[in-house]
Amino acid sequence: MKVPNVAIVGRPNVGKSTIFNKLIGKKVSIIEDTPGVTRDRIYGTVSYNKYKFHLIDTGGIDVSDEDFNNEIIIQARIAIEEADTILFVVDGIEELNQNDFLIRDILMKSGKRIIVVVNKLDNAKREDNLYNYYELGFEEVLPVSGEHSLGLSDLLDSIVKNMNEIIEEKEEDDRIKFCLIGRPNVGKSSLVNALINEEKVIVSPIAGTTRDAIDTEFTYNKKKYVAIDTAGIRKSGKIFEKIEKYSVLRSMKAIERSDICLLVINAEEGIIEHDKHIASYAIEEGKPIIIVVNKWDTVNDKNDISSFSKLVRAEFKFLSYASITYVSALTKKRIFTIMPEIDKAYTNSHRKIKTNLLNDIIRDAVLLKAPPSYKGKRLKISFVEQTGINPPQFTFFVNSDKLIHFSYERYLENKIRENFDFEGTPITLEFKNKNN
Repeated sequence: MKVPNVAIVGRPNVGKSTIFNKLIGKKVSIIEDTPGVTRDRIYGTVSYNKYKFHLIDTGGIDVSDEDFNNEIIIQARIAIEEADTILFVVDGIEELNQNDFLIRDILMKSGKRIIVVVNKLDNAKREDNLYNYYELGFEEVLPVSGEHSLGLSDLLDSIVKNMNEIIEEKEEDDRIKFCLIGRPNVGKSSLVNALINEEKVIVSPIAGTTRDAIDTEFTYNKKKYVAIDTAGIRKSGKIFEKIEKYSVLRSMKAIERSDICLLVINAEEGIIEHDKHIASYAIEEGKPIIIVVNKWDTVNDKNDISSFSKLVRAEFKFLSYASITYVSALTKKRIFTIMPEIDKAYTNSHRKIKTNLLNDIIRDAVLLKAPPSYKGKRLKISFVEQTGINPPQFTFFVNSDKLIHFSYERYLENKIRENFDFEGTPITLEFKNKNN
C-alpha cells in the first residue's frame, strides 16, 4: 500500500521546521560531532495510531528578491507533485503578507488538499486571530503552537482523516535490494549498467516503484538482486542553490526500501561535505553502507588506494564499519569487487549471536576496562542479549541507564565488533534498567 506524502510549505520564519520536528517526534539534526554531518532533514516518516505518512519539509518561500521567482515556482511544484496533502503554515501573530498570498495562489491551482496551519497561537487571545486566515480561501484552518506542542493532535487527526490504515504485511521477498546514493555526476547509473553487463548477470528490467527511481532486477551467481538508482536534481546556477536538497528526497525513498546502500564518491573530485549529508540519511535509517569510490581510472597513481582510504576514514569517522571499494564504471575495472561486499554487508546485518557467547565477551570487556563512575555510582551490566537484526540490536540490562557514558558505549560496541563480523552494518546498543 502506498504511503501518502504530506508537504509543509510557507514563507520563512513561520515555524515550519519546528512543526516538522514535533510531528516526526524528534529533533533530526545530529548524527555525529563531525563538521558536515549535521544537516537539516527535509524528509521523515510519521506513524500516528494506525496510520503512516511521509512528511516533507521545504525551504521558506520569499519574493522579496525577484531573482528567486523561479525558485519559488520550482519549490512549489516539487511540493505539489510529491504531496497528497499540503500543510500551508502561516504566522499567527503577524498579518498576512505578499508571500502568503503568492503561495496561496500557487496552491489553489494544485487541486491538492490544503490545510492552513496557523502557528504560534499559544494563548486564548491569539486564537481570536484564527478567523483572519480564512481570508486565504481554504476550508480547513487549524490553530497550533509548534513550540509548545499545542493543537498538534488535532492537526494529526485532520491529516489522516481521509487516509487508509496501514496494515503491515510481511511480503516474502528473497531479493537483496540495494540503492546507489550520492551527488549528481558521481556515476551511479554507470555503475548499475556496469554491474548488470557482467557475464554472470541475467537482466530483467522492472517498473520503478517511485517516480524518478529506476529499479533493475537481475540475477548474479544464482541469487536475485534489485538495484535502485535515483535521478537527482542537478545543481545549475542560483535558481537551484536552495532546492538541491530535494535530490535527497528521492534518495531517501530509495534508502527506505533498500537492504544495502552504496554511497558513491567521485574519485576525481574527492570528498565534499554534501557526501556526508547524503550518508547521514542512510545512517539514520540504520542501513548497511558500502563506500564505492568511482572513477578510479582518473587517479594518476593507481597504487594510491592506501592514502585515499586514510582520507575516507578521516572524513567519514562515523562510518568506520563501512567497507571501501575502488572501481571504474567506465572501464569496468574492479567492478567485480562490489557484489561480494553487498553479500557480506547483507549477511552481517542479519547475523545473530548466541547469548552465552555475547555475555562472555561483554564480561571479559568489563573485566578488562571497568565502566567509569558517575556521582559515586558505577554502571553494572547484569545480562546482554541480541534483540534485533537489520540492523543488529543488543540490549544491556543494567542497574541504571543513566550511568552509561557515550565513550564506554563505544568501547562495548568495539568489543562486539572485534569478536563478531559486523563489517558493513551499523549495530545499536540499548540499555534498560533490569528492575523496570
